[in-house]
Amino acid sequence: QVRLVESGGGSVQAGGSLRLSCEASGWSYCLGWFRQAPGKEREGIATFRDDGIRAYLYSVEGRFTISRDFGNNSIHLQMNKLKPEDSAMYYCAAGRYCWRLPEGSSSIHSWGQGTQVTVSS
Repeated sequence: QVRLVESGGGSVQAGGSLRLSCEASGWSYCLGWFRQAPGKEREGIATFRDDGIRAYLYSVEGRFTISRDFGNNSIHLQMNKLKPEDSAMYYCAAGRYCWRLPEGSSSIHSWGQGTQVTVSS
């Protein structure tokens, strides 16, 4: 397991941008982002594999970009053209291998504490 610490959440108007960051205490083969809105299931939205392969949930592809800094074991999520339906708690996750989106998998061994994103219309 690794310790994951997210940062960068906040409030923004629709159409705006936010950048989330997640710092890991060590290396993991796969790092990614989940989100969970009130009353909804948690969904995986993006992953970044150790070999550079990225994956996105269809609802965020083209608007969100995941990046990874291997030097300091961190990932970032650049979120553009935000919509009210993007409002959720966003969680960083780490796993032994990457998981299917949006459901995730048992490969995930670590979770961050979450950071809130609120998009107003």
